[in-house]
Amino acid sequence: MIGYKFLKSHALFGGLTEEEIKMIRPFLKAEQYKKGETIVEEGTRGGKLFFIYEGSVEIVKKMSNSDPARLRQIATLGIGNTFGEMELIDVQPCIATVRALEDTSVLTLNNLDLYKISKKNLKTYTIIILNLAREISRRLRRMDCLISGSLFYDQQ
Repeated sequence: MIGYKFLKSHALFGGLTEEEIKMIRPFLKAEQYKKGETIVEEGTRGGKLFFIYEGSVEIVKKMSNSDPARLRQIATLGIGNTFGEMELIDVQPCIATVRALEDTSVLTLNNLDLYKISKKNLKTYTIIILNLAREISRRLRRMDCLISGSLFYDQQ
């Protein structure tokens, strides 16, 4: 079982007490993926947050509707990172494919379990949602910097 100290050290669980983490721990499901295995497929329904506690993944995006085999790596994530935040919040299809770069272990939290946490302890639920919003905001800021840098260089 993943311990309190490990979970507490990562942004998703920031601000939660040991008792709160113990309360949500039963909702976190462990999953394992082999190197090269697809974890999430672009265009499919998500509704699940993934927290990496062993291994690493790549996020790839289809570059063309006419040639779905053309993929571009847009990020790599490792221990302590999360993915699936957007699909958990907005309940839309996944915007990218996620594949294991090595044998990878994750904890997952789905929409229904997040709802159950909200009914059990609204404060804990609120902290988790705020942490998810912060992570999405950090990623948006990084993308803004990348895009603005790209636009600057395109105009020269």
